[in-house]
Amino acid sequence: MHISGVHTVLPDHRYEQAEIIEAFSRLTEADRDLLEHFRDATGVRARHLALALEDYGKLDSFTRANETYAEIALDLAERAVLGALAKADVPPARVDHLMFCSSTGLATPSLDARLAQRAGLRDDVRRVPVFGLGCAAGAAGLARLNDYLRGWPAHVALLVCAELCSLTLQRDDTSVANALAGALFGDGAAAVVATGRGPGPEVVATRSKLYPGTGHLMGWEIGRHGFRVVLDPGLIGFVEQVVGGDVRTFLADYGLTPDQVGAWICHPGGPKVIETIAGALGLPVSAFAVSLESMREHGNLSSVSVLDVLQRTRGRPGQPGLLLALGPGFSAELVLLHW
Repeated sequence: MHISGVHTVLPDHRYEQAEIIEAFSRLTEADRDLLEHFRDATGVRARHLALALEDYGKLDSFTRANETYAEIALDLAERAVLGALAKADVPPARVDHLMFCSSTGLATPSLDARLAQRAGLRDDVRRVPVFGLGCAAGAAGLARLNDYLRGWPAHVALLVCAELCSLTLQRDDTSVANALAGALFGDGAAAVVATGRGPGPEVVATRSKLYPGTGHLMGWEIGRHGFRVVLDPGLIGFVEQVVGGDVRTFLADYGLTPDQVGAWICHPGGPKVIETIAGALGLPVSAFAVSLESMREHGNLSSVSVLDVLQRTRGRPGQPGLLLALGPGFSAELVLLHW
């Protein structure tokens, strides 16, 4: 599979981090000192949000937040799709397979059904909506597109990720996890056009890893309140314990070591996550400079972030790259690339 076009789209509402923290501290019951601590610790400079800051107070129910999600996520997704298709020089009518990933809202009919019609895809396009993979969905989606195109190499496949994390912020949640989410996550959408044969970096191999008994580390607590974030304090320790070994094993199966990878396309889950992965692999944090740049400029966009990093990455011909994302489950998704 070849990645022929990648396009990220962000909402028009962009705010400096200090503005967002000030507004969220007034809107929620989160500890202001904690919000300001994470404002500084994350290194995020600015974020794009689905709504103007003054409009978040109008989200007085899960219903209203979810209706807002469906409207804005669809608009961003359409722009991402059209941008990726233009970069790949592929007309919408050539798309055979559409995978849509999101974990920050719900809709039935699923948003991919509406998206296919708005973007001008054929009425026989094969659709796969995916919910719940969280931050890992961008990498997992690429891996599943690769599976599809191995069976249908003449086809064109499209991956779309849309996440509006800001709409899930909980006003009455005073937890550390909610404060961190309020200081780290942003909104956006991204699309990838993939072909069995064509231009762009090639997917050489993929691997999925699910760690039993770790569902408590990351996810949502879903109820009348909507999506309440779950981020366990033991998450960083677990990443340090297992991810380095699994990445090394995957690379070794293809005759590579971490120092031979020229392009690291890592989901920017947060500075501590990136530092932990770098340390576990014996690499300098500078190897993940593109991921850190994406996080500083936009925050953590959940599944969209790793695709934004992919769009920013300029691999050299003949160079291997590794795309990596972690998500609920707890799980890891690895995609080996070759330019």
